[in-house]
Amino acid sequence: MKSQVLENIENLQFKEVPRPEPSSREMLMKVQACAICGTDIKIYHHGHRLITFPRITGHEVAGELVEVGEEVEGFAPGDRVAVAPAVPCRRCYYCQRGEEAMCENLRAVGYYWDGGFAEYMLIPREVISGGCVNKIPEGLSFEVAALAEPFACAINAQELMWVSEGDVVVVIGSGPLGCIHSRLARIKGADKVIILEVSAHRLEMAKEKARADFYFNPAEDNVVDKIKAITGGRGADRVIVACGSDKAQSLALELVAPLGSVNFFGGLPKDKPLATLNTNFLHYKECYAVGTHGSSPQHNRLALEVLGSGLLDVEDLITHRLPLKELKTGLGIAEKGEGLKVIIEP
Repeated sequence: MKSQVLENIENLQFKEVPRPEPSSREMLMKVQACAICGTDIKIYHHGHRLITFPRITGHEVAGELVEVGEEVEGFAPGDRVAVAPAVPCRRCYYCQRGEEAMCENLRAVGYYWDGGFAEYMLIPREVISGGCVNKIPEGLSFEVAALAEPFACAINAQELMWVSEGDVVVVIGSGPLGCIHSRLARIKGADKVIILEVSAHRLEMAKEKARADFYFNPAEDNVVDKIKAITGGRGADRVIVACGSDKAQSLALELVAPLGSVNFFGGLPKDKPLATLNTNFLHYKECYAVGTHGSSPQHNRLALEVLGSGLLDVEDLITHRLPLKELKTGLGIAEKGEGLKVIIEP
């Protein structure tokens, strides 16, 4: 089968590899869509602690089952499925508490196992038993189903920071996740959604895609004053930092209202992991700060349900569709911010 194999850091090879043969407790999926994630770009340049090379990456994936092991129940060839990549062990302290996103023994498709940048993807028994394979609702495209994974991460974040009806929500960063956060906040009942973005190009794109109420550029606008004006001087109830910026994290604490919450959704670069924060904002506002790095299988199931219901339409966030052989081009498009979601269609 054709595949894109990351042989080592920045060494991506489009090549033929043997098609996987599933055991009696495994399944084989014909990949129909695999979206490029910011993490795929980081892995390409820097590797990852969970990855040993060579590895087929790609974890935002959906396709059609072509082989189902005889011991696998509930699935059949022809089923359209999306795979939640983060696989909990279901044994550790956090899994036993129902907090599978924080599994101490977490393994992932596209990291520990080969992922979706190939014509076919083996679905191991651990992925199946972990509840990570979900049937795609009728009428939902493979491309949109592949976006259940980033949407699931946004659901986890907004649950942790209590986004709810009537809130004023600020999203810093207008990439694909920033736009998803904006739309999710809207269907959760937010009264106003405000997008902040320092890239003029990205901000213009967001005006077409994010469905927010206000759009500001912190490099040009006094966003603290503008948000105070919008909120009667209080500040935002919820602030989501959907970018990997220490300045954005610092700004978030300044923008949040008393008793509000901040989510550091975007991680900082490993070589610059520190931010200068005025913790007096936390002290005097009695606000909350939380981080989010992923999601659980349950979040992925909920994401597919919401996407299938039509409550949240994300298909227009797909700006590029490329064949498998052009994965490196797609990584470049995503890294440069020339589009939003890039879908690889093997």
